[in-house]
Amino acid sequence: MTYASTQVFFFVYLLHMSKKCSTFAAEIEQNRIIPVKSNMNSVKIIEIKKSVFEDNDRAADALRGALKKKGVYLLNLMSAPGSGKTTTLIQTINLLKDKIRIAVMEADIDSDVDAIKIKEGTGVESIQLHTGGMCHLDAEMTQQGLDAFGNRCAEVHTAPLNEQATDASALPTGRTTLAPVGDPSMGLDLVILENVGNLVCPAEFDTGAVKNAMILSVPEGHDKPLKYPLMFSVCDVVVINKIDVMPYFDFDLEKCKEYIHMRNPKAQVIPVCAKTGEGVEAFADWLLTEVKNWKE
Repeated sequence: MTYASTQVFFFVYLLHMSKKCSTFAAEIEQNRIIPVKSNMNSVKIIEIKKSVFEDNDRAADALRGALKKKGVYLLNLMSAPGSGKTTTLIQTINLLKDKIRIAVMEADIDSDVDAIKIKEGTGVESIQLHTGGMCHLDAEMTQQGLDAFGNRCAEVHTAPLNEQATDASALPTGRTTLAPVGDPSMGLDLVILENVGNLVCPAEFDTGAVKNAMILSVPEGHDKPLKYPLMFSVCDVVVINKIDVMPYFDFDLEKCKEYIHMRNPKAQVIPVCAKTGEGVEAFADWLLTEVKNWKE
């Protein structure tokens, strides 16, 4: 990453934290957060009168509504570190990039390794979001990332969903012109947010995404849905990666599916091997259907 890019990320982070501090001060002023004096001078207790998530939830709903109007589908992809998110994305994007316009936001505490991998492995537009130590993204931070794509996320575009569309009669409702999928002047159909690698914090914050997906890798064990209930409850699809190494781990696929459906009976479960590409087409098909349905 260039020095100038690093400065931009640092500035965005400082701006975000500045807004958070201002909001916190305002809430104290409005008695939304009330400091309570303790009988012991050495202890200060703060009573939270209003859910800290409410403001973020409102921002997320507003972002989702704006994306709906613009025809942009946002997927929030979560997992633990090392589960194979980036490799899975590369395989998935390469199956879809000739059918829909895709961009990726990579979120990490530091480095631009994953953004470079996506760019080199797929050719699609990829940006890196530095969280400055924060273990998740919220709706405001996601909006800042989307803003980096400029007009590609700011205006509803009118390009066909796939290369098979050859005339106006084949276009979805609202589309009026044709343009190549690779035309950078046209808007995006799909933006994928690869969230910070963590099974706790990212599940707590609504990013404004249309759907949540997560990747569970075989070496992590089939009992993870029992240990991290919220993550598996909020995800619409669970991709089980690294199935090629199941013979070497005590991993029970059917038991894992059972545990996942205990948390979320409607969750789809897709076993894959991102390294070889096995099963990835099923995930790509799910995502393509989601994008098409979102635009109707």
